[in-house]
Amino acid sequence: MFTIGDFARHGRVSVRMLRHYDATGLLRPAHVDPASGYRHYTAGQLARLNRIIALKDLGFTLQQVRDIVDDKVGPEELRGMLRLRRAELETAMAAAAARLVQVEARLRAIESEGHMPTNDVVIKSVPAVRVAELTATAASFQPEDIGPVIGPLYDELFRRLDAAGITPTGPGIAYYEDAAEGGGRITVHAAVQVSAPLQVSAPLQVSAPLQDGTLLQDGTPLHDGIPLQDGASFQDGTFRILDLPSLDEAATIVHRGSMDTVLPTAQALARWIDANAYESTGYPREINLECPENRDDWVTELQTPVTRS
Repeated sequence: MFTIGDFARHGRVSVRMLRHYDATGLLRPAHVDPASGYRHYTAGQLARLNRIIALKDLGFTLQQVRDIVDDKVGPEELRGMLRLRRAELETAMAAAAARLVQVEARLRAIESEGHMPTNDVVIKSVPAVRVAELTATAASFQPEDIGPVIGPLYDELFRRLDAAGITPTGPGIAYYEDAAEGGGRITVHAAVQVSAPLQVSAPLQVSAPLQDGTLLQDGTPLHDGIPLQDGASFQDGTFRILDLPSLDEAATIVHRGSMDTVLPTAQALARWIDANAYESTGYPREINLECPENRDDWVTELQTPVTRS
């Protein structure tokens, strides 16, 4: 048998915790000396202690822990609980890291207040360009809502282009508009420049069943199983090739770094537009000039359509 101190060391817990578990009936000593009151534990009780600590770390209350261990939860079931909790913690950590990035971006935006860009902003016309695109809806224009939507969109877009034998001929172009359903929701367009006819003649070779946006043999896209003509209303997930309209005037600025940190650059552009008697007439386009594997090395041009105020 172990003394309470030895058992605490072997179990990597405190003596105080063991005393509390004894008082609550969660883990009684195997033997208590009637004369001295010293507690003694057996090696076999380490298994119950491990389950108690694991379940407590999962967020269960002590009463819930008692109910579970008294029901003799097996190792496999316990491992399943731990894997679930690990996944939850990893998700929470990723979300916290993303929030931290946005907080840092907000701080940089605050620090840049009062510093007006001069040579960074260029007013120019943007010609029309032919693009292939996929669309989806984001809950808002906040980075934490846009990021999880646009990344998978581009992955799927390039998969479909590869299946259709279409090679991009220019940079990726992300652009946005208010969703028809309102409520602050945003239609996200993940596009890339291509040189291809508006109606692709080669069908997409896909292993999955045909879904909305898949091209028919003659290049006509499907929506709800109905062929759509060019220019018709397309829904989320629809693949199409179109001519992105030109911009007569756009205020442009180059952002260097991950798009998770674009806020200070975007707000610097907004301040320049306001200070120079322009008005923005839509969401900025994002032109992916350089997209190496390290997102911190990305180079993106923001193009905000403007008119004189």
